[in-house]
Amino acid sequence: MIASRVTATEAAVNLINTLKAQHGDLMFHQSGGCCDGSAPMCYPAGEFYLGSSDVKIGEVAGVPFHMSVSQFQYWEHTHLTLDAITGTGGQFSLERPTGLRFIIRSRLYSDEEWQHLPPVEICG
Repeated sequence: MIASRVTATEAAVNLINTLKAQHGDLMFHQSGGCCDGSAPMCYPAGEFYLGSSDVKIGEVAGVPFHMSVSQFQYWEHTHLTLDAITGTGGQFSLERPTGLRFIIRSRLYSDEEWQHLPPVEICG
């Protein structure tokens, strides 16, 4: 068994595919609370500069998902599910004009999942 750190709902995958068709390759960075609150932000690939203070926790629909190391320390015990709901997205996030927004739902890992998590990748 290999557990994942992040997955996506069907609604999120549909929105990702729409954004890919418009913008090409994408990337996610889980915002730490500045400006748009703590929200998953979607950018064209390479548009958000990653450094050694960021980690890649996985991929959703073939799109890399990152967050800062300090934020990961708070969330490392939780599985994240990217979802898309009606609303206005983050000011700098690509989904803003679509009438939908990405959100994160989280839950604690089971003991079995915790034992089978892949390592995160340090960026930069």
